[in-house]
Amino acid sequence: MAYYLLKLLITAALVVIVSEVAKRAPLFAGLLASLPLVSFLAFIWLYRDTQSTEQVARLSTSIFWLVLPSLSLFLILPWLLRQGVGFALSLSLATAAMFVLYLAQIWSLGRLGVRL
Repeated sequence: MAYYLLKLLITAALVVIVSEVAKRAPLFAGLLASLPLVSFLAFIWLYRDTQSTEQVARLSTSIFWLVLPSLSLFLILPWLLRQGVGFALSLSLATAAMFVLYLAQIWSLGRLGVRL
């Protein structure tokens, strides 16, 4: 139980750090947020829990392919906000578009024989 609490605290601390840094230095916060910290931690936790390099490799491959559609969020959200759309609606629409692109990516990769 203590191990899960430690994982939770470390992961949550990273999110808090990025959001606090963003108040003072958006560029630095963007740099921190763009680092694959969650992926890095997931690799560590997964390997520690399973000792399986194959599972870590599969996770890394899945992340690679699914990062591509996730980038749409970072294009659509600021565009909507700059068009005067409210924050909640902008975030909802950008997330919905990203989800549709995830589905399209997964479908396309399946058609190409790529297993995630």
